[in-house]
Amino acid sequence: MLLLCKILFWIFLFIVFYAYIGYGMLLYLMVRIKRVIRKKKPVHQDGYEPPVTLFVAAYNEKDYADAKVANSFSLDYPAEKVKQVWVTDGSDDGTPELLQKYSTQGVQVYHKPERGGKIGAMNRGIQFVNTPIVIFSDGNTMLGNESIRRIVNLFADPKVGCVAGEKRIYRKEKDAAAATEGVYWKYESLLKKWDAELYSVVGAAGELFAIRTELFEEVEKDTLLDDFIISLRVAMKGYTIQYDPEAYAIETASANVKEELKRKVRIAAGGIQSIIRLAPLLNIFKYGLLSFQYISHRVLRWTLAPLSLILIFLINLFLFLNAGITNFSDMYVWLFYGQLAFYILAAIGWYFENKAVRIKALFIPYYFTVMNLAVMMGIKRYFKGSQSVNWERAKRATK
Repeated sequence: MLLLCKILFWIFLFIVFYAYIGYGMLLYLMVRIKRVIRKKKPVHQDGYEPPVTLFVAAYNEKDYADAKVANSFSLDYPAEKVKQVWVTDGSDDGTPELLQKYSTQGVQVYHKPERGGKIGAMNRGIQFVNTPIVIFSDGNTMLGNESIRRIVNLFADPKVGCVAGEKRIYRKEKDAAAATEGVYWKYESLLKKWDAELYSVVGAAGELFAIRTELFEEVEKDTLLDDFIISLRVAMKGYTIQYDPEAYAIETASANVKEELKRKVRIAAGGIQSIIRLAPLLNIFKYGLLSFQYISHRVLRWTLAPLSLILIFLINLFLFLNAGITNFSDMYVWLFYGQLAFYILAAIGWYFENKAVRIKALFIPYYFTVMNLAVMMGIKRYFKGSQSVNWERAKRATK
């Protein structure tokens, strides 16, 4: 029994390590080997400037609409080749009316009073796109000046079916929540860069991504992670998803970790839904490297890793009690105290967050714990059928 528990402990620990750190290490090694074996020749076509559509599915974005439109007009790409399509279904804060003043400047607004969720707006709005490339972006994010040009450059390669941009977090100095969220996204951006270099990114973020318009497939109306499903279905057709960190969308961080938890719970519920709907992608014999990247980077984090954290703690508790709580010569005693200390720091971080006192050092255990808690909550919410397709907006930090 003891031996079995020890074996299981290390198996579950490896799963967690691999999901969050080990895959990144292995990915970097594989990329380095690929660089030695085969140097990638950049695909570039001089004067490649196809017309594009900036597509925004917006719900009650009146506070951001003016700035978003102004930002879109200022981007480094021929203005006559950039079409703006806004679908504002369900908005009742004046967003559609505000946008109408830009109609003479080429901004097209399509509105209906019923709210059908973001994917409903995307399915409906794609019929108004007549350019070869459609670029999806959120109404509350601002794009980097060269974002369109850099995205388009990657589409010069006919093997590329989707391009993922980078999500950047605006943060104030001494904003611990934003700093932690920002560090997380920097790490994710690095993994995306290596994923793309090895073969393909595994999913795009809705803040900024683009596809060849002809590859768009209408997505199920109850889809929670539209960006993820759309991009990976493109990849499943044999195209790659590429990534340029200099094509970026910037937004403020969540107002606090509670608001980030709300967002992550929905993402986790959507993650389980996506794994079920993309079940064929788990077949590594059919999809090869794409399946390996998908399972390593996404599936484990949304399934086995959070469950493994619970089992690691429970098994370690059993081994700890069996060895004796003061038997400091036993490795499992030290490991249990280490786990206990980590979760105590997470609890302290939670306490101070509720007191609006933010201590940066505590946000690492707090954020990690909260994000994995969100996965468990998201899984429960998905199987209970209680997750709405409509976004519950998370409050954002003020600049």
